[in-house]
Amino acid sequence: MDKILVIGSSNADLIATMEQFPVAGETIEGVSFQQAMGGKGANQALAAHRAGGDVTFITSLGNDVNGQNAFQYYKNEGLDVSLSLLTDNEPTGTAMIWVDKKGENSIVIIPGANKELTPEYIIAVEEKIANADFIVLQMEIPYETVKTICEIAVKKGKKILLNVAPACHLDDDILKAVHVLVVNETEAEIISGEKMEELGEEAIVNKLLIMGVQNVVLTLGKEGSLFKNKEEQLKIPAFKVDTIDSTAAGDTICGAMVAELSKGHRMKEALEFATAAAAICVTRMGAQPSIPSEKEVRKFLNHRKQEIN
Repeated sequence: MDKILVIGSSNADLIATMEQFPVAGETIEGVSFQQAMGGKGANQALAAHRAGGDVTFITSLGNDVNGQNAFQYYKNEGLDVSLSLLTDNEPTGTAMIWVDKKGENSIVIIPGANKELTPEYIIAVEEKIANADFIVLQMEIPYETVKTICEIAVKKGKKILLNVAPACHLDDDILKAVHVLVVNETEAEIISGEKMEELGEEAIVNKLLIMGVQNVVLTLGKEGSLFKNKEEQLKIPAFKVDTIDSTAAGDTICGAMVAELSKGHRMKEALEFATAAAAICVTRMGAQPSIPSEKEVRKFLNHRKQEIN
């Protein structure tokens, strides 16, 4: 099995549910509140780990109650966080998440200690990058840190999976370094400079390939996902489920997909597995509490196959 190194954010998620989002200046009564572990890096690391991947996670947490609890939580999960930072300079990152009755979410992130994951620290642990096969990245850590990781990974001949969330423009050097780019509609539009409604999903993916990316996964929510490279194109449909909370669905896809790829599965099988994992995820509240195990996903897929037959 190939080794997976996830480098990214970790947050304390503060989750409020409500019937509908308030408008500016409005005060409403919510339905429920809970606190859980989150952050795109942590979500993807945990998703890959629970899906059976050999995962190491490098993150930065504040030396506070949230940070110490997160470190212990990841260790209890069996996730290797031995190279992560615990800093006194910033508090642990926080995400304030609103979820409405349709399962849609609205999120505000305070990066906090995630800003401490600097290029200098990455250079100090460069050897760990050399020991991995897949490097998984997101955009909730400093841009220059992502750029430095890509430069090192290219030199070492490693495969980079980059989830461009939150959405941002990317340098050509980063795009050309990426083995698998995972984007939703908004992220694809910002990177390509094109509008989906004008060009269509396939044309935007083609633009990303022309810009230098080797493989693109375009996630389309309830419509599933589109995978494309210069030789192959796949459309993977989503599973129909009752959505409660869509938080971490995209992260679950990324983590579950890279775990399957690390086991030698082809992209079609990896994306089908990841799509099933995301379907389970959205039927539960919270980010990391909703991420399923490999056993749960296999059971879900077998059950759906039996329904079809």
